[in-house]
Amino acid sequence: MKTKKTWFITGAGKGFGFDITKAVLNSGDNVVATVRNNPETLELNLGNHPNLHVVVLDITNEIQAKKAAVSGIAKFGKIDVLVNNAGYGLLSAVEEATSQEVFDNFNVNVFGVLNVTRAILPFMREKRSGHIINISSIGGLKASTGWGVYGATKFAIEGLTESLAQELAPLGIYATVVAPGFFRTNFLDQSSLIRTENVINDYSETVGEMRKFATSANRNQPGDPKKLAAAFLKLASSNKPPIHLPLGTDTLERFRNKTKDFEQDIANWYDTIVGTDHDDK
Repeated sequence: MKTKKTWFITGAGKGFGFDITKAVLNSGDNVVATVRNNPETLELNLGNHPNLHVVVLDITNEIQAKKAAVSGIAKFGKIDVLVNNAGYGLLSAVEEATSQEVFDNFNVNVFGVLNVTRAILPFMREKRSGHIINISSIGGLKASTGWGVYGATKFAIEGLTESLAQELAPLGIYATVVAPGFFRTNFLDQSSLIRTENVINDYSETVGEMRKFATSANRNQPGDPKKLAAAFLKLASSNKPPIHLPLGTDTLERFRNKTKDFEQDIANWYDTIVGTDHDDK
């Protein structure tokens, strides 16, 4: 008989967060679902499910994150799976982004993830069990024009999760970073994607083309969000989950191209690379 788990999912009101929450509830597990506002809307959209506990949370507020964790524990007694999903995109040339835009993107996508992780981990450490699943991006595995700042936030999540996996393994807690490609969600809508007002014409052939692509690709992405949600259920039920899980053929292809290019750089510069050690080594 399946043991009922309790999930804590941020950004559950739309996109991946909503689809994962719905799939988890359908599987019979409990969900502590966080939204920034209008919790009643999510409750209504999910049929006022008895296994659902909706909490208002701005993940950039560390005090709120701790209160949300305590609320989830008070409701269900434990948190088995944390899904750090909340975040948003910033489409901009690196030079175009203002310091405030850069800070805001890191504040949500990186510092917010840290706030929630620090709030949940004490309860997982107490039970010596749990699974942290951080959502990265295809842009967190290989950079591309127009996504430099956003990609940097996701590169940070990749590194943080790798360290977490090593630090938490002796405590019986797993950490996985999931890197989805382009899925047919609202990510490219204005509700989840910010485009900088500052546009530099010199980047029209690079970032400008990416802006056109983002518009044309919206609602036509190759990935199926429902299949992604099913993959999360499989991941959380694994006895030996991976540290890295790229999702989507587009992500896999881009990462393989990156590793191939990286290996070529190593081959071309091998003598320089290995020639920087002390002679006594």
